[in-house]
Amino acid sequence: MMNLAPGNPLRGMSPKLREAAIGIMWRARGRYLIRRHSARRPVRPPMPLPPLPVPAGAPATAGDLRPGPAAPGAPGTFVVSLDCELYWGVRDKRTLDAYRENLVGDRLVVPRLLALFDEFGIHATWAFVGFLFYRDRESLLAGLPALRPGYADARFSPYPELAAVGETEEEDPFHYAGSLVEAVLGHDGQEVASHTFSHYYCLEPGQTVEEFRADLDAANRAAAQYGIELSSLVFPRNQTNDDYLAACRECGIRAYRRNTQSWLYREKNERGETTFRRAVRYADAFVNLSGYRVHDIGGLRGPLPVNVPASRFFYPSKRVTAPFDRLRVRRIRREMTCAAEHGLLYHLWWHPHNFGREPETNLALLREVLEHYRHLHETAGMQSRTMREVAEAVVVGR
Repeated sequence: MMNLAPGNPLRGMSPKLREAAIGIMWRARGRYLIRRHSARRPVRPPMPLPPLPVPAGAPATAGDLRPGPAAPGAPGTFVVSLDCELYWGVRDKRTLDAYRENLVGDRLVVPRLLALFDEFGIHATWAFVGFLFYRDRESLLAGLPALRPGYADARFSPYPELAAVGETEEEDPFHYAGSLVEAVLGHDGQEVASHTFSHYYCLEPGQTVEEFRADLDAANRAAAQYGIELSSLVFPRNQTNDDYLAACRECGIRAYRRNTQSWLYREKNERGETTFRRAVRYADAFVNLSGYRVHDIGGLRGPLPVNVPASRFFYPSKRVTAPFDRLRVRRIRREMTCAAEHGLLYHLWWHPHNFGREPETNLALLREVLEHYRHLHETAGMQSRTMREVAEAVVVGR
């Protein structure tokens, strides 16, 4: 029986489904080896996203975005966003002891990510859980909102666990991250954004929009300690809720990240997610099952906040699938090339703790991706932008 580490997407599948997923990747590897010396085919642009309907004669306002299509020859856009959670992002999935290596590695890998971004001129969005803005338990407890999520499933709420967290960041580096926030602020081109205050799940039963608004207000207060005005949001577990976007706007959010709306990537709550979808998404990272996940910036219109859609999750290298890592990087590079050649947007995202285990391998793979960005920047004018910078460009119609 195959021994799979906790968190491996193949873990939990039936033997038959696991065999099928691995078979897909092996067949793709064979096709790659056969064609590796053949002439490269030109990249075909994807079909443009349909424009959002705008009422005829409606006046243009600051919150109503109607830029025209990108001008001929407009450069492509490369967006990187990172979900910064430490243990708050996995506490309902894994024990602290089971995930300790990744969390220790998270804190070590952040400075190395910042150094890479400096080297390659990458503007990145770092979305922090609001709890992490604090350095000690006393200030964290003082910053809690009075209104808290009333999940039907109590395990989703982190608030009962606050009694057990350590007193300071030095004592408990898994629940506080003020030093990491300051590290990001110390580098040019980096945006500190919101991952909600409490790693809030917007599609789980029981919670309400009023509780969500209180959560965002608490996140704003936490960030204000550093002089930060939060203007971008990443919904935890990608649980975007259309009914909550007005609350985002009221709390100062101008940009958010959303998955594409195909059956494979559309947002689901915990009950609605399936092992089959996870397996196919994982295979899609290696083999082109869903097309190139690039986006027309001209289609990012509508009321604020602006959707800066995700393209691909940068899966970490795992022992069982390490032989296929070249396929995964090639898939990303081809999508980036398509975006650069056709003036489209490509948005790559992951969590720093994904790189906490096997950091050397994962950082080396990321370096390959960033080297390709530099090539596309030099040859096709591709630009690196934060989520906030994309929203600003959309608002002014660039």
